[in-house]
Amino acid sequence: MNCVERMFDRAPEAADRLTNTGTWENGARQWPSSEQQTLTCCRVIDETHDVKSFEFRTEDGLPVRFEPGQFMTVLANVKGQSVERCYTISSPPTRPYLVSITVKRVPGGVMSNWLHDNMKPGGQLRAYGPSGTFTSTASAAPKSLYLSAGSGVTPLMSMTRASVDLGLDRDIAFVHSARTPADIVFRDELQRLAKLSPRLKLFFVCEGIGDESDWAGATGRLSLPLLSEWLPDYADREVFTCGPAGYMSAVRELLREGGHDTARYHQESFDISAGDAAEPASQESDAAQETFTIKLSRSSKTFTISPSETVLAAAKKAGVAIASSCSQGVCGTCKTKVLEGTVDMKHNGGIRDREVQKGFRLLCCSRPTSDLVLEL
Repeated sequence: MNCVERMFDRAPEAADRLTNTGTWENGARQWPSSEQQTLTCCRVIDETHDVKSFEFRTEDGLPVRFEPGQFMTVLANVKGQSVERCYTISSPPTRPYLVSITVKRVPGGVMSNWLHDNMKPGGQLRAYGPSGTFTSTASAAPKSLYLSAGSGVTPLMSMTRASVDLGLDRDIAFVHSARTPADIVFRDELQRLAKLSPRLKLFFVCEGIGDESDWAGATGRLSLPLLSEWLPDYADREVFTCGPAGYMSAVRELLREGGHDTARYHQESFDISAGDAAEPASQESDAAQETFTIKLSRSSKTFTISPSETVLAAAKKAGVAIASSCSQGVCGTCKTKVLEGTVDMKHNGGIRDREVQKGFRLLCCSRPTSDLVLEL
């Protein structure tokens, strides 16, 4: 059993061991999440009329190790402004020499439109990661249910590609929702993979048929009766879902109504439009101390922060460059060790309990309750 295949049989702590590691026994490496690397575009693939996949190789040509379902953060200069966004890696870790992201053109989307209009073979991006804990390797469940909508198919595609590449023939039910049949991302490839892996079951549901008058699949939206018809055993499956916020909210309610155990539900989402908003500090906190001091252990730089600011926001204001992306406590990119002091952290799943116990905090959603010393 090789080291990639073992990913599907590891305990949940495997994700911790693989995140932010430098090397591994076969020479493939995952660069530290805070270290930027240059990616060179090798190929651009039109997936649908408004979705493209961009395949990249690393600057040094070495393979990259990551978990299926993880994401990386890419940076580009768009009209003189530095822009960074999270994109799930759609390629599988079984093909580590090329790393791909699959991007939907979003009306008004700064990065998505720039990539669609400008990224060609030979073009370059700066990137850091991979990061994230949304991965099928964190569970050894014998049966899985993948639920996706729109471009949320990408992490689940990485998981599926990896399973088929390894010849595992895992029991996976893949249910994808789209506006029309023409909007089904990876439609042909998924059907090909299902032929290679007999226990991979595909189900598509489209809101309308568009121009495909001979569409024989389901129409409308995913419902509990439809899911029950397709998969009477859905309640026995480990669920992984990704898609727009409204879709995932509906899926959670659907599964709750159907009696699915919420402990076996996993989802991925990014809210990259949100900034570092400051919450009003309590009167007690303000009365006790108007500002705290933050010291960086490596650079010895010091700056002040108010109790209402996030550590990330204060650091950026002080000119300190810290890798970050979602700003919502989801992605884990800004994870940093607090050497001294305490913070109030309200995250959304981007950090594990064992990491918190080791002193790590997500700076984007941490507000100081004392002076701090950070491992930066």
